[in-house]
Amino acid sequence: MEDKIFVKHLALIGLFFLVAPLVIITSLISLISLKVPKNHTKSNSHELNIYQYPKSGVSVYASLPSALPTVSGVANISDGRSELLKNYLNFYHSPLEKYAQELVTSADMNILDYRLLTAIAQQESNLCKVMPSDTYNCWGWGIHSKGTLAFESYLQAIETVSKGIKQEYIDKGFVTIDEIMSKYTPLSNGSWSEGVIKFMAEIEDGSYF
Repeated sequence: MEDKIFVKHLALIGLFFLVAPLVIITSLISLISLKVPKNHTKSNSHELNIYQYPKSGVSVYASLPSALPTVSGVANISDGRSELLKNYLNFYHSPLEKYAQELVTSADMNILDYRLLTAIAQQESNLCKVMPSDTYNCWGWGIHSKGTLAFESYLQAIETVSKGIKQEYIDKGFVTIDEIMSKYTPLSNGSWSEGVIKFMAEIEDGSYF
């Protein structure tokens, strides 16, 4: 009887030493496979593609109160982006402030980053405060030796410039800020793209305050 118990205990011990290494090895493999790589490549800001960061139509939210009402997703997306623009334009006392939603809508219609026109207006005219009078041309659009293109309103200007950037730049392969600069203001030493990128970042992160 004692011999049988001894043999049984011996078998259990042998089974333990056989199974334990397999369990340990399996656990180690599982832990290694769950690790998330920490090496993330940081993109060069001068390669910023105006289709991205963020794409028109993705969720971009301004600071909201802790108690949130129930609203539709579409309203949140649209209001969030227009609110970011409105806050930025209000801070600089720009006449474009009341056209914040139109800037977002026009960007969406032309598949542009919603911040692009505002950033260019900041670079070109200090957000419509330094430009030929009664032209509504905050973007230096259509300026040539014979004069400056004039619009009938800021709304017409927003629609025309947005469509023009899509057709004359994006559709022709000028998709980064540097590439746009090479055609938009070819004599720039790089300060134009640096300014536009800086202003786009400020609109999103609020660092202009």
